[in-house]
Amino acid sequence: MYTNPMRQTLTQIYDARIAAGTLRPDPAQHAVLPELESLRIWLEQNATRRTGLFAGLFAKPLTPPRGLYLWGGVGRGKSMLMDLFTDATEIAQKRRVHFHAFMQEVHHGIHAARQRGVEDPIAPVAEAIVKGTRLLAFDEMQITDITDAMIVGRLFEKLFAAGVVIVTTSNRVPEDLYLNGLNRALFLPFIALLREKMIVHELESPNDYRQHRLAGAQVYFHPAGKARAQIDAIWADLTGGGIGQPLKLPVNGRTVELPRFANGIGRATFWELCARPLGAADFLAIADAVRVLIVEDIPQLSASNYNEAKRFVLLIDALYEAKVRLICSAADEPERLYTEGTGSFEFERTASRLREMQGAGWGQG
Repeated sequence: MYTNPMRQTLTQIYDARIAAGTLRPDPAQHAVLPELESLRIWLEQNATRRTGLFAGLFAKPLTPPRGLYLWGGVGRGKSMLMDLFTDATEIAQKRRVHFHAFMQEVHHGIHAARQRGVEDPIAPVAEAIVKGTRLLAFDEMQITDITDAMIVGRLFEKLFAAGVVIVTTSNRVPEDLYLNGLNRALFLPFIALLREKMIVHELESPNDYRQHRLAGAQVYFHPAGKARAQIDAIWADLTGGGIGQPLKLPVNGRTVELPRFANGIGRATFWELCARPLGAADFLAIADAVRVLIVEDIPQLSASNYNEAKRFVLLIDALYEAKVRLICSAADEPERLYTEGTGSFEFERTASRLREMQGAGWGQG
């Protein structure tokens, strides 16, 4: 594929956003861009050529460059850099996906292969990924489940061998993945594989940009009907103008979907979260996957929507315990959302938490 020499580099795109005021300058973020630019150029120049195990018998296979494992604390801009990179990389065979959602798809593929009697069920899953993907970009890689720990090593080995370039973000250095997990010794070769096939780069920015942007800002709006423009502006600011895609999370063999997700920010209406048959485990999964959650159109609560109100209480409890930043629009002040009927007394604690979560320093500790 021909690469247009007049096209902006990632550094130029980044600098233009700073000039426009949509990003703040950060030396640590700036330092990552040349590494991502090198991957971008290679991918675009070799977009149609085969590599690794899937190269032709007589064609000289290409050796893909090492991918990138970008890790650092929450709110440092890892997801923003990933979005900038994947959006600007002009190839068709690219995929940007949250690690939770990716692993759920892998589990489904393995289950289907086993039902067909396939001896090695990971092989067809890897082949399907390789067939349509040259660039695989993960967000929030973390391994907490023994089943995932046993799968990822063999799966990634096949993907690397086939020439797939992998870029991922994580809050943990590779050596801390699946830390203290069951049978962790079996997982250690995967860590060595990551070190071999990927450049491990720590994003050492001291700034938590999501907290920085929200410090002292209004995060609770009422009445809800007049707050849409303000919520839209916050979303645009925190996501760098991202549109957002659905985030599907595996929970006990089911799928919980957050309608919009970008740059670690989730967005949904009250009804999309609380009118569905979700429970504590579902809300805990959402709280674990996001750093900021926008919940819109919280109605007046009463006996008429008692089940929805109970789920809302569970949601706030999950967000509170996980120290997730909450931005919401509601029919009234927290203390006046649920004033009478069954459950109104219990809601006093939720109202108190909603009030506490509006504090400028919430979520920083």
